[in-house]
Amino acid sequence: MTRLAGSVRLSGWAAWVRSGRGRRVVALAAGAALVIFASYFGLWAAARMTPLPRDFFIQGSRVVAFRDGTTAHVFLSPDDKWRIPVTLDDVDPHYAQALLAVEDQRFFEHGGVDAVAVVRALVSNVLAGRVVSGASTITMQLVRVREPRPRTFSSKVVEAFRALQLEARYDKRRILEAYLQYIPFGRNLEGVEAASLAYFGHRANALSKSEIAILLAVPQSPSARVPSPSNVDRLTSARQSIARRLVEAGVFTDERVVRADDADANANATNANTEAAGSGDGRGNGDANGNGSDHANGHGHANGGGEHRRGLLDMIAATPVPRRLRPMPRRAQHAAIWLSDRFGHEDARIVTNLDSSAQVMAEGTFTRARADFRQRGIHNGAAVVVDHRKGEVVALVGNFEFWDAVHGGQIAGFDNPRSPGSALKPFIYAMGIDRGLLLPEHAITDTPRSYGSYAPRNYDDTFRGLVDAESALSMSLNVPFVELLSRLGVESFVGSLRLWGVESLVEDPGFYGLSAAIGGVELTPIEMAGLYAALAERGVYRPLSFVPTPNDQDRRPEMTAMSPGAAYLTRRALRLKDRPDFPARGRFRRMPVNVHWKTGTSYGHHDAWAVGSNAQYTAVVWLGNFDNTPSSHLAGAEAAGPILFDILEALQGPDDRVVKDDPVPGDLTAIEVCALSGRLPTAACPHRTRAWALRRSVPTETCAFHVEVDVDIATGLGLTPACRADRPYRTERFVVYPPNLRRYLRAERLRLPSPPAMAPGCALASSARDGRPPVIIEPAAGRISMLIPGMAADRQEIPLVAETESANVSWFLDGEYLGTVGRDERLWWRPRPGKHQVVAVDDVGRVAKRTLAVRGHL
Repeated sequence: MTRLAGSVRLSGWAAWVRSGRGRRVVALAAGAALVIFASYFGLWAAARMTPLPRDFFIQGSRVVAFRDGTTAHVFLSPDDKWRIPVTLDDVDPHYAQALLAVEDQRFFEHGGVDAVAVVRALVSNVLAGRVVSGASTITMQLVRVREPRPRTFSSKVVEAFRALQLEARYDKRRILEAYLQYIPFGRNLEGVEAASLAYFGHRANALSKSEIAILLAVPQSPSARVPSPSNVDRLTSARQSIARRLVEAGVFTDERVVRADDADANANATNANTEAAGSGDGRGNGDANGNGSDHANGHGHANGGGEHRRGLLDMIAATPVPRRLRPMPRRAQHAAIWLSDRFGHEDARIVTNLDSSAQVMAEGTFTRARADFRQRGIHNGAAVVVDHRKGEVVALVGNFEFWDAVHGGQIAGFDNPRSPGSALKPFIYAMGIDRGLLLPEHAITDTPRSYGSYAPRNYDDTFRGLVDAESALSMSLNVPFVELLSRLGVESFVGSLRLWGVESLVEDPGFYGLSAAIGGVELTPIEMAGLYAALAERGVYRPLSFVPTPNDQDRRPEMTAMSPGAAYLTRRALRLKDRPDFPARGRFRRMPVNVHWKTGTSYGHHDAWAVGSNAQYTAVVWLGNFDNTPSSHLAGAEAAGPILFDILEALQGPDDRVVKDDPVPGDLTAIEVCALSGRLPTAACPHRTRAWALRRSVPTETCAFHVEVDVDIATGLGLTPACRADRPYRTERFVVYPPNLRRYLRAERLRLPSPPAMAPGCALASSARDGRPPVIIEPAAGRISMLIPGMAADRQEIPLVAETESANVSWFLDGEYLGTVGRDERLWWRPRPGKHQVVAVDDVGRVAKRTLAVRGHL
């Protein structure tokens, strides 16, 4: 019967279609459909081909974030808006769900204009006799926000066409993300991320129900609902209205209640079905079906569900709405601007390696010290903190006060080249060890010395005479390191600094001189941090990383700046605590026990540095004045040192609280050296000790301090094997100190014991003839002496000084013999104008020459 009835109806419909009227209706419907399709295709094609305005999407605010994703600093957009670009992954998914439920439920179904919503709104408005419902989609609202127009019919048409343009070019996700960026939230706030920071003080990736309702309510009337004391009531009412809609729509639920209701419903449904199996008609009908269905569907808890909804609304209502806008995050101002300029060319959000805790700690340390330094004439400072295990910069302090316009407060001091004073000496020391020129135990002289017109002096204007190299570094003596740099070569050292990431050096060859050892170069605190991080990491230099690198291949390669052994011996010297730059112990009771550090003070007290490392972190502190105003308080130990140790104390971890021996690297080997000179011992050395040296570059210089001399018992004069004959003699050991040390002590009216003079007729041993020739110390190479008119010539005498292994040195000037003096003595020459050749000859005829120019007249 059913099939027969269906066949009859189908035959009747077919007959009607074949009739003339049916044909006209079908043709009319087909034409209308064709027109609608053609119109839609035409509109879509027009929307596709018509370009969007060039400035439809404009640049938003740039954001600098800490390594954990929290916002550190937000910049205004070019049009002075707080507008932070976001992706859907950056926004709480519950907010996105609620947004679509309130503003555009069919967002993923329509093509920019929702025809269903248009018809529904038209019917509602006609029946109400006024506008009670709108049909704007999220895409159309985005158009309205970006291109405000009067609320007219023609404006709606333009908005609809723009919406089609957007839908033709972008996918739904991109459109929704643009809406989340540009939606207005009052004043100059745009976008959900900026609003969340200004309203609640946190990002939009984790929002409470009250916060979601507020963020949905404000854009509907931004001026009347933006958080302010006068808008509290309106905002509260709008929030509750939105929350009620979301609760009724099932978007807002109390997850704990829902889980409990589901569990109760499942349990009750199971019980009801079990009872039905043993009662009624045996087929599950009657009470089993009714009650079981009611319980299973939760109908039995209808009143309870209503109470839960009311409880949820009451909970939201009990949450206060924000009464005022919070300031946008503006932390790490110098670092944020510098990092934004360096890394923000493409990304609107720059996630850095800065650690929020380390940054706040470092900035707080500088803030607390600012008033004291200001009273001492110190107005600028900077700090860099590096996790040297990873090569990541975790804190950057650019200055004491960003808004200090008088003293250049907005200059980022951590990227400003300054003279480092003595802070580069550890790397000269390490290079000397790597080249086999130095051991920590080497005895070196700290005496006055001239290099042309350059005569370095120590910070305290005194000299120590004879010291070991490790103590010279620990005490930061100048002359020994200028002398070591002269042996290494200035260009070699400067070239190494360039390889180790120092980019602020002048490229001109020969630009730098020996003063590079004690501050004659300039580098930034960031560059200094890279050098000391390499020292802490067994000599491995890692280019510092400011932002995370997704792949290891994206990082610049590591390189060996110094051998592990040289780094170890350098750190050992910098760990010594009884030294001039050790800070007052009373302030640092919890100072890390495994810290090594170095300070530096530039010439004229323009810069104060302190650099150090604990088990994990390397910190650099610089203090000074950007206008180069000096201050007697600008000394590394007194000014920068306490700041450094405050930072290292705050950063100390478990490895810094337990004394641990720095493990000896495998490239070191223990060798025997003379206990006095630190060189390889000879038979004349009475005392010996063990020292660490690099396996590949053990110094080969033997001890020259100890000598054995055959002494004539009768005369006390020295003998050589060639002239001993039958004379009775005894072999004695003597200490022969370097000539410059002997001259210095002689000038200080101190004398050292020396070997006896040679007996007449006894020539020096042949080994002495094979030794090195004299070295003229004064006059220095390239020296030009100016005569002072009117001053007596005997008051302008020029000293002639040479270092020699022989007992005496003879002086000649332009072939004229001037005299012979002991190797520890000076010969004074009365100058005359002209260009002269000075010649020094030792006892065995070895010669040294020097040109001296004298200008002026008496």
